[in-house]
Amino acid sequence: MNTKDSPSNKKFLFAKSNYVYMLISLAIIALSFILMAGATNDDPNQFNEAIYSFRRIHLAPTVFFVGIGVAIYSIFKR
Repeated sequence: MNTKDSPSNKKFLFAKSNYVYMLISLAIIALSFILMAGATNDDPNQFNEAIYSFRRIHLAPTVFFVGIGVAIYSIFKR
């Protein structure tokens, strides 16, 4: 039997919805890194209190863990 003429039955490991959820999780994780980033300080000898803002300390890590949760969900979803 010639293998070139037979139809290929290649299947992906996950369904399409799993890949969509994985891309959504990557976007959420990227958003969390954007939230963690901040403005630079022109004077290195002066301390900037903005490093302890709500966005950087609470919001960004929460968004990051939500993204990880969505990634885990996308792996285990049937």
